Amino acid sequence: MEHTPAVRPATAAPALPVALLFVLVFVEGFVSLGAEVLALRRLVPHVGSAITVTAPTIAFFLLALALGYQAGGRVAAGYLARVQRNFLAAAALIAVGLAGPVVELLFAQLRPAPVAWFVLVGGVLGPVAWLLGQTVPILTNLLRHERAGARSGAALYWSTLGSFLGALTLSMLVMQWLGVGAAVLICAGLLLALVPLLGRAEGAWRGATAAAAAVGAVAVACNLVLPQQTETAYATYRVAPVTLAGFEAPRVFWLNNSAASLIDAGAPPRYARYIERLRTLLLDELGYRDRAVLVLGAGGFTLSHREPLNRYTYVDIDPAVKAIAERDFLREPVRGEFVVADARAYVRDTAARYDAVVVDAYSALTSIPAHLVTREFWRATRRVLAPGGMLLANLILDPQLATPYARNLLATIEAEYGACAVEVLFRDRPQANVLVQCAADAPPGPGTPYTDERNRADLDVLRSQ
Repeated sequence: MEHTPAVRPATAAPALPVALLFVLVFVEGFVSLGAEVLALRRLVPHVGSAITVTAPTIAFFLLALALGYQAGGRVAAGYLARVQRNFLAAAALIAVGLAGPVVELLFAQLRPAPVAWFVLVGGVLGPVAWLLGQTVPILTNLLRHERAGARSGAALYWSTLGSFLGALTLSMLVMQWLGVGAAVLICAGLLLALVPLLGRAEGAWRGATAAAAAVGAVAVACNLVLPQQTETAYATYRVAPVTLAGFEAPRVFWLNNSAASLIDAGAPPRYARYIERLRTLLLDELGYRDRAVLVLGAGGFTLSHREPLNRYTYVDIDPAVKAIAERDFLREPVRGEFVVADARAYVRDTAARYDAVVVDAYSALTSIPAHLVTREFWRATRRVLAPGGMLLANLILDPQLATPYARNLLATIEAEYGACAVEVLFRDRPQANVLVQCAADAPPGPGTPYTDERNRADLDVLRSQ
């Protein structure tokens, strides 16, 4: 009896050109990384951008992606139909789940904020990563390379290239010039544009086109028609009226859902309490006239509002904040120079010297960017102070200054500046404005405690006169 060797079943010929298969995996990579970037940006107004937020978000995204690879590797038939369904579902999740009004509603309804974070990451970003992660192992079955390694290598190359370009173009171009909502529409639109092609290959062009059109309409409604806040790559802004006793038609400049600045229609205008206190310090107690004042963190630019006596330089990482503040909040031009830069980079690199440095940089209500609380940052602020200059820092801390964060942050500042004056505003609130005032010429280092055995207080009083 003649022995017939076992014959491996031939891989089915792809219903789409090979080039189009690579387009599919490229778009998958572009959109999957794009969804991660979008989710991180959407989280900033609500939970900040600290490493304790970004790292778990990325970790769960990667876990879902890994599970998607595993699920895709188990698909044994109906490859293009599976990718079509995945693209359609992922586009719907991105279009709705990452739309600004939907995320705002999510964090408004689910308290505390970590619960909403878990729902957004587990219910939107994770499923998107799982659905799109199946694309490469599924479509590898349709590539015609001789070896499995060559097929998977080519697919991973185009997918990773898409991820690279997605992360770069969405963050550096689309969000900067068109806004976050436009980035959501681009990610959803790329997936939806491919759904009819996949449907045609499966003989269901009309149904696929109708489904893509329906999801596209929902995407436009959620990201264009519903009321949207002003969004940039760095922050979310809005101006809204409030009711406050003693103020005349006050309005608040909201930055990432936190009240960044306040101004009213009085003559002269009234401002947020900490701003009025800073102005009193600079103009009355320090008597500054024709001095250079550096403000790190622009907010609503109220520190210099209608204040012609000194020269102000504002530094903020968001290039759009000045135009937004002038148009919607101040309703007049900003007084002072505006520099677009990261605060730490600016104080590290500038050759200018200032009579006062005001630190008022926040990404959310209590979230100072982590690189602006270190000893190295405060050392850099001292470097740009002229002799006799003053550091004025607005911190949001507990009014008792009892939390580890409050104690450690104040200790970090005093490690560079020596003893500083600490003034707590709003002691009746869980979180208070704390104004820290440090002199550039103060000697760093702790003093020597007085004891009953060695009490030099009287001698030190004489030496200090």
